[in-house]
Amino acid sequence: MASYPMRIRARAKDGVADIKVLIEHPMETGLRKDANGKLVPIHFIQNVVATCNGKTVLNAQWSQAISKNPFLGFKVKGGKPGDKVNVSWVDNEGMKGSIDATVEKA
Repeated sequence: MASYPMRIRARAKDGVADIKVLIEHPMETGLRKDANGKLVPIHFIQNVVATCNGKTVLNAQWSQAISKNPFLGFKVKGGKPGDKVNVSWVDNEGMKGSIDATVEKA
């Protein structure tokens, strides 16, 4: 089972935390063909959940319509430096990924 790297940045300014996450994932639609003309199997992230200090702040259901290596950006009202952020995902093959960050001052 492959592991897909993630990168995260979390910064707060004026009571709002700005979270940015890059997930390296193939996000295959199931419609693309390989060099031999065979369909590449469908493989995509289905669910993304973000928490701030243990409280869910984002729960997204994705499909194969999301591009390869998706970038996710969102803001959390009330976020401040020192808050703990976690972003995790699960794909249609049961693979999982997760990353933690501490919100920094912008």
